[in-house]
Amino acid sequence: MHIPVATPPWTKLGKRLESLCRKALYEFKLLEGVEHIALALSGGKDSLCLLYLLKAISGRGFFPFKITAIHVDGLYSCGAGVSLGFLRGICRELEVEFISCSSMIEREKLECYSCSRERRGLIFKAAKERGITTIAFGHHRDDSIQTLLMNLLHKAEFAAMLPKVPMHDYGVTLVRPLIFVSEEEILAFASMYGFSRITCQCPVGQNSQRNTTKRLIKELEKVFPHAKENLSQASFVYGSTKALYK
Repeated sequence: MHIPVATPPWTKLGKRLESLCRKALYEFKLLEGVEHIALALSGGKDSLCLLYLLKAISGRGFFPFKITAIHVDGLYSCGAGVSLGFLRGICRELEVEFISCSSMIEREKLECYSCSRERRGLIFKAAKERGITTIAFGHHRDDSIQTLLMNLLHKAEFAAMLPKVPMHDYGVTLVRPLIFVSEEEILAFASMYGFSRITCQCPVGQNSQRNTTKRLIKELEKVFPHAKENLSQASFVYGSTKALYK
């Protein structure tokens, strides 16, 4: 089995992705006081990209930190649907601890919101059992923009994904180091290192509101070519302004 592993020295694209990841880590203090971080590893392009970048960054400009990858397996997968052996092989090559836990959700109850809550709960529990309180997710700039539009259109709230979210009820903090990175850049990086072939295996995910919003944004870009960039910048400006008046 071919194990795709991305490590420095980077190409120009790799350097840009690492730079954007470092920018998020620094600006939002995502690793402040963190010696051990968990990473939600679905096996898709986003979480694998984040794994490679965090591994490369550890000890270079930041204090060395341990990474534990946590994967949620199950009959239905919100993500890549890759084999455990494949992910274990990648983590073994990177000398990263790998943990797998299982989702028991059934097809009749398969729905994005409840599935997401269950999977996050499993990841939070596995992390806390090992004394880890900071958990990194591979959400990128496009995920944040889609969330912004969904919140605006469904709840009249101008709210994108936050780079750092203290989950007080669970006793953990969720961080998003790829918040400045576009999906297009991640896909190009994944293609370069041979892990872009992986696609979502969820039987209901293709018809989700998020995918519908993603298609809507593509239509907006035909009229407003800089729509995604402007929405992303607006979300950070608005978020910073709100913080000033709290």
